[in-house]
Amino acid sequence: MSYEKAWGMVIYHHGAAVQPSVVHVGHTFVARALVQNEDRETESRLNLGTFANKNAAMQFAILSALAYVDGKPLPHAPCQGIPQ
Repeated sequence: MSYEKAWGMVIYHHGAAVQPSVVHVGHTFVARALVQNEDRETESRLNLGTFANKNAAMQFAILSALAYVDGKPLPHAPCQGIPQ
């Protein structure tokens, strides 16, 4: 497993800091995100979904993290399994 993170990419949304990332697992990419709220509490949103390419995984990580900050339901990824 190799870890490909968007170093330094932090998005601020409604006072929360969001840091999306992507993990390369086998032939797929797994979307992840860290969210730090206004009270400086950090939550990991790991394994949000599995994707065929890095860009789709990164976009989904951003979309999911922003929905989480807004208190909206998280979107469903097209594939939830993580290859072994």
